[in-house]
Amino acid sequence: MDASHIALLKTFTHYFLHFVFPVFIALIFYRKNWKKVYLILLATMLVDSDHLFANPIFDPNRRSIGFHFLHSYYAIAVYFLMLFFKGNIRIIAIGLLFHMLTDFQDFYFWNH
Repeated sequence: MDASHIALLKTFTHYFLHFVFPVFIALIFYRKNWKKVYLILLATMLVDSDHLFANPIFDPNRRSIGFHFLHSYYAIAVYFLMLFFKGNIRIIAIGLLFHMLTDFQDFYFWNH
């Protein structure tokens, strides 16, 4: 597999995990309110607004985890603590942690 195919697969995987996989999380764990939960999980994508403070805003070779302030280890610890709350706070925590996992795999599991 050449570099362009790997880059395409990496991009597909990244956006699949950000936009499609949360549907499965919502359907499996919150079947009754899956549409609301899916929208909340999508809303957690706003965590990427911290990229606007970086220069350049997007760098495909930059590791998001530990670089951007909403992707910091301190922020991830707060997201983990949010799991112990009930209701929408827990759903937001799941979305944020899954987002961090997606960004983590994007940098560490693919050649960059």
